Parts: sequence; structure tokens; C-alpha cells
Amino acid sequence: MEVGTISLFPQNTEVNSENHLLLGGCDSIGLAEEFGTPLYIFDEAALREKCAQYRQEFGQRYPNTVIIYACKAFINKALALIFSEEGLGLDVVSGGELAIARSVGFPMERVYFHGNNKSRSELALALEWGVGRIVVDNFNELSLLDEVAKEVEASQEILLRLSPGVDPHTHAYIATGAVDSKFGFPMAQAEEAVNRAMSSSFSKLVGLHFHIGSQIFELESYREAISIVLNFAAEMRAKYGFRLEEFSPGGGLAITYTQDSPAPSIADFAQVITSTLTDRCGELALEPPRLVVEPGRSIVGQAGVALYTVGAIKEVPGGRKYISIDGGMADNIRPALYGARYEAVVANKVKGDKQERVAIAGKFCESGDILIRDIDLPLVEPGDIIAVPCCGAYCLAMASTYNVSQKPAVVLVSEGRARLIRRRESYEDLMSYDVV
Repeated sequence: MEVGTISLFPQNTEVNSENHLLLGGCDSIGLAEEFGTPLYIFDEAALREKCAQYRQEFGQRYPNTVIIYACKAFINKALALIFSEEGLGLDVVSGGELAIARSVGFPMERVYFHGNNKSRSELALALEWGVGRIVVDNFNELSLLDEVAKEVEASQEILLRLSPGVDPHTHAYIATGAVDSKFGFPMAQAEEAVNRAMSSSFSKLVGLHFHIGSQIFELESYREAISIVLNFAAEMRAKYGFRLEEFSPGGGLAITYTQDSPAPSIADFAQVITSTLTDRCGELALEPPRLVVEPGRSIVGQAGVALYTVGAIKEVPGGRKYISIDGGMADNIRPALYGARYEAVVANKVKGDKQERVAIAGKFCESGDILIRDIDLPLVEPGDIIAVPCCGAYCLAMASTYNVSQKPAVVLVSEGRARLIRRRESYEDLMSYDVV
């Protein structure tokens, strides 16, 4: 295995004397035998290290910063507890994510509730459970939140989500800050939103939020968006006396999925965000607000590894050699949906000398179910274990039961110990909601 490939795995990944991939001190082949495949593995030390990096890189540049983990990348009870212990908040986008947070006693004052179509019942739960902030996305939500707050006799601090019209140069499906987007108030409507929010008897407007997209490599997009929103904040101060207490540029920092596409560092991201915020606040005579940063993928992405078992192998004369695995688009839809690219190793013979070019195909009934279209691997045989790095974000979170398949088990590894944090679905689970 090339040095570059192993760098895509969690930082303490090794290869043992048996030529097996070690994750968190655990033999990946032993994990596959014990828990079955497909199997998702999270390295606890890697998760905690990313949390610490975010706290350090932002804290040393702008002490009044809060790091809020974006649950949409992937959340369950075990991860929520880790983020609580690491002092992070949670960015939730549904009643389900909110319920996970509450189930583990996550401090609700550190929870920010996002989403472009929150239901009445979700807003009522948020008010009842005392979330720290609701990030209001549209005029309908402004009105609905007032109605619900009046009914339950509650008040709520809010941020407005704005759409600054900045192109982050990422995939169209994960660009969210453009003018023509389902998310947020376009800048042409933002003043009316501020006016209405400040007139509310039940909502207190404390800040502004934007999120321009996901898997972003070009950090200058953040400079542009921050300037637009801070200029607007200064205008609203002059017109309405609005005080910007909190400011959130969202998240969206890219991670490195393949060796030929290196992503910016957390330090680079922090420098751009904090320097632009500090400089523009000084130029506009704005009191520096509390900074709320919402990383998701860049915390969990590299910490997660997917294991698969090789089954059928098919060689097409004059075409590709297909290596079929026991997972695919049901547990990782990203290659089929976004054309996302991954790398992989054969976990039971990492440093095999002889290489062959193959395609790694999923088991599901779609021609587009190809996990990796072209990759050089040691000679692969049925029963081999394929390990795919950088699977911690948006794989499990977007997993389905297509072809009535079972969602995979999830294991947390640390210092040579493995702990099951989500069991594999059973056939009984899959049928449990059916009514005959």
C-alpha cells in the first residue's frame, strides 16, 4: 500500500505482521469475522482529535467561538455522547436528530435546530425541550414559530438563515448558498425577514447564519459570503438597531477522499473565517459577535472506514474486471448520486506485490451501483476483505434498505478494543413496520 493511500485512513492506522489493516489497534479482519460485513468502523481517537483540532484552531484565533457538529453527516447515541464530552454543540435538522440528542442527555442549550421545512410538532418539541437556537429558514417558519411559541407560552432565541448568492464551486446537489436555492432568505428578502423577526413578541433575533455548501475546497468563497452578510448586518444596525450577537458561516469544509484531491486544513479554514470576520467587523465598526462554526464531514469523514467481503468476480473480455462486494449503494449512495470517488485496499493483504486494475461493484440491482470504477489492487479473490477509507460522513446517514437489505452494523474502536454502537438490522427489523 502506498503511503498516500494509508494517509486517507484514520491517523493511527497501521499494517500488522500478517499484512492486515489495523484500525484503532484492532485487526480489521478480526472485526469482519466478529461483526460481519458490510461493517462501518469509527476510530474514537480520530473523532476526538478532529474535535480538539477545531477547538484549538478556532479558539486560538477567535476565542469567542463555539463548534457545533452537523449531525446530518452521521449521528447516533454513541457519537452524540462523544461530542458532548468534547464540548461541542449539535446542529440538528429533524425531530429525529433532536430526539437522539435528548436521549443521551445532551445539553440542549448547545443544540441549534436547522431545516427548511420544520413541522409544527418539531418546533413544539424544540421549544418544550429547550433548544439553544432555532435557525429560521423562511417567512412561513417565522409565522409558524410565533404561533407555536404563543400556544406553549415560550420564547425562543433565533438566527436567520440567509442565502448570500455565492457559488462555492462544489457539486450542484450540495451547493446551498446560491440565490436560487430552497434554503434561506435571499438577500433581496433579508431586510423584511429582519424587520419581521425583530417585531416578534416570541422570538428574539440574536444572529445571522449562512451555509454555502458542502465539500468545499475554495476557501475564498467564505470570504465573499462573510463580507456580504456582515455588510448587511451593518445596514440592519443602521436601519433597525439590529445587534449582531451571533454569526455563523456554517460548515462545509472538504476532506481528502483521494490522493489527487487534497483538501484545505482545518487551520486554513479557521484562518480564512476568523481573519475575514475580524477584519470586516473592524471596518464596519461592528462589535465582534460570537462565532458559531458547524463542521460535519470534516470531523467524522476520515474517522470512518467501511469493510466489505468480496464475492463474485467477473472479467469482461476487452472490458473491466468486476469485483463484487456485499454492500454498495444501499450503504453508500455517494458514488451513484454525486459521482463521488473513493480509494480502497485489500485489508487482508494490504501490501500485495502484484497489482491489477479492477472495478469494485455493489450487489444491488442498478447498473450505477459501482463503488469505485477503476482502482489498482493486489490480486483479489472471493472472501477477501475490501476496506474503504473516508466513509464516516453521508454513507450511513443516507443509507437505505434498497432491495430489502439490512443496514450495516457500526463499531467504535479504541486502543485495541472494539465496541458495537449500532447492531446490524435483522430481517425481522425490516418487516416490523408492515401491517397485514
